[in-house]
Amino acid sequence: MADGDEQVTFPGARRPDRSRRVDSCGIGLHVCEWGDPDDPPLFVAHGGFDFTGTYDVFAPLLADAGWRVVSWDQRGHGDSDRASLYTWEADVRDAAAVLDSIGTVPVPFLGHSKGGAILLHLANALPHRVSAVVNLDGLPSRQAMSDVSETERTRLLHEQLTGWLDHRRSLVGRTRRPGTMDELAERRGRMNPRLSPEWLRYLVSVGARHDDDGWRWKIDPTLRMGGFGPRRPEWSMLRLPGLGVPFLGVLGLQPEVMGWGTRPVDVIPNLPPGGRLEALDDVGHFVHIEQPELVAAMVLEHLAPLRTGSAR
Repeated sequence: MADGDEQVTFPGARRPDRSRRVDSCGIGLHVCEWGDPDDPPLFVAHGGFDFTGTYDVFAPLLADAGWRVVSWDQRGHGDSDRASLYTWEADVRDAAAVLDSIGTVPVPFLGHSKGGAILLHLANALPHRVSAVVNLDGLPSRQAMSDVSETERTRLLHEQLTGWLDHRRSLVGRTRRPGTMDELAERRGRMNPRLSPEWLRYLVSVGARHDDDGWRWKIDPTLRMGGFGPRRPEWSMLRLPGLGVPFLGVLGLQPEVMGWGTRPVDVIPNLPPGGRLEALDDVGHFVHIEQPELVAAMVLEHLAPLRTGSAR
């Protein structure tokens, strides 16, 4: 925020206690932490087209309960570096780099939307580094989730890579459209219609920058859903049954533009042994923003055995 800009607040919102940089193969990642640095770490990932500031109400609730909440702006988001191209695999590698910066002992993972899917993949790739998983509406699903044949993979590779490169070329030199703080909040509100104008305005103050010609979201304009290469969001659900640690999933059942539309019937057959699913009827995709106290209580209950050493 530039000097002289209006200071925007929101009830319960608290900026991180610390921030730092982590290098991931040449990409600088902006890492934020809430809570006492000596408390046990809780590893947290935000959703697509979001940033750590979307946790400014939710993270303090967990930090005040005795967790060191560690999150990061994914590449191309917030105050992390931009990249020439974006892939799912790169996002997973970035998550591993931030995880390595915390230490080597197993820690609980918590992710919202795309962040939840990323951490499902990371938990499967590094099972010795995770002690529990919480997924906040990050379980994309369609009725048909079968894999594809090698022939279809080749076709997907050609189509997806060509489409991404064409998209990337069309945006060379582009910047995000500027606007007033209220205009950016209104634009975000079209994607998040259940979130209050007050929250959206606060989000602009922490997730956008104020240039000479107006405010711009700190999101790389070349980003788009899917990334570079063949990717089907519902493939993340296939990682769920193999988890060997306590799992909690939270679904918001109200449809939203940015949501997945996943229903409990889609998730229950894929739950790992002992896994728990909570479905919230009158809540949309951003469960941790609409109902931060309720969801934080669920998370703290799920993680409580880790504090007594009885979770594994």
